[in-house]
Amino acid sequence: MSSFQEIINGNTPVLVDFFAEWCGPCKVMAPELKKLADMHGDGLRVLKVDVDKNPQAASAYGVRGVPTLILFKQGQQLWRQSGAMSASQLSGIIRQKTGI
Repeated sequence: MSSFQEIINGNTPVLVDFFAEWCGPCKVMAPELKKLADMHGDGLRVLKVDVDKNPQAASAYGVRGVPTLILFKQGQQLWRQSGAMSASQLSGIIRQKTGI
């Protein structure tokens, strides 16, 4: 299994969803992220990180609220936002930032 660093350092853009099980907006995001993954297929990787189970990852990226979405490509943070968004909104941002 690849490590978090290996995944975000890859050539495929990665959208990381920092979430918590108890978070209402995070529950709303789950089906939107599934739609987004279906829309982009192999051109995008969606990674969910539970902040309660991985506090060190949340701390390392300064995540203060959930959901927080961070888009990475080749280890570079291209975009970041806290709060729920639709799959179509996210897709537009990903296309704009990565060209996919």
